[in-house]
Amino acid sequence: MRPDCLVSRRTFLAAATAACAAPAAFSAARRPIGLELYSVRNELQKDLQGTVTAVARMGYEVVEFYSPYYSWTPEYAREVRKLLDGLGIRCLSTHNGAASFAQANLAKTIELNSILGCRQVIMASAGKVVGLDGWKGVAETLNRAGEGMKSAGLRAGFHNHQMEFQPLEGSRPIDVLAAKTEKSVVLQLDVGTCVEVGVDPVDWIRKNPGRFGSIHLKDYAPGKGYEVNFGEGAAPWKQIFQAAEATGGVEFYLIEQETSPTPLESVRVCLENYRRLHG
Repeated sequence: MRPDCLVSRRTFLAAATAACAAPAAFSAARRPIGLELYSVRNELQKDLQGTVTAVARMGYEVVEFYSPYYSWTPEYAREVRKLLDGLGIRCLSTHNGAASFAQANLAKTIELNSILGCRQVIMASAGKVVGLDGWKGVAETLNRAGEGMKSAGLRAGFHNHQMEFQPLEGSRPIDVLAAKTEKSVVLQLDVGTCVEVGVDPVDWIRKNPGRFGSIHLKDYAPGKGYEVNFGEGAAPWKQIFQAAEATGGVEFYLIEQETSPTPLESVRVCLENYRRLHG
């Protein structure tokens, strides 16, 4: 994505037209459905405006930008926000490297996420972490960053992968993070990686009430891995939705499909499957 690539007049007019078909407001009782834009990363890098417009026209209500957004200038972030507003779609969270949570970089992180209208700033990778003491350090970083973000209405969070559910020194990194972070720190659940390592996502949600402000709806199937669309794998989605909404504290969902050779078609099918399974 090129930070100097401003929204064109044609794209902005298309966005305004699409907004007519978009919902005017989101019901408090219904969690918005969004897309982790890493799912369409190649398209996004070539044409951010066109890709986000296509996603909005499918019916997605929320998007999550991932780490390249951090190279944007505030001016470009405002152009992207203008595009989102014109489409009637929101960016409620971003995916970030660990550097975004360093005290020296926190002002930039807050500025860009505030411009975009985010609620959650998620650490998608902690980098190289050594031992459980290292994971305790990650928890401290999240707590400090979360405290610094609070006045801007932002929450820090952590996105799990397989490794955080793997035993380490008699415990699991994910348990350390859950125990050592403040309750305001989001545990953004990646369902697919959780299922892959044999952990029950429903049980994990119920054991940590109120911690799952957002959830990645990525599916997994034995023998196929992540080469399945949402709703076509082994995850118990109806039970996950029930637990997430009854006790998990979920504010919005984010579909993720990162392996498809036809990304835009796959995320369209994923959205159809979500509507069928969730309603």
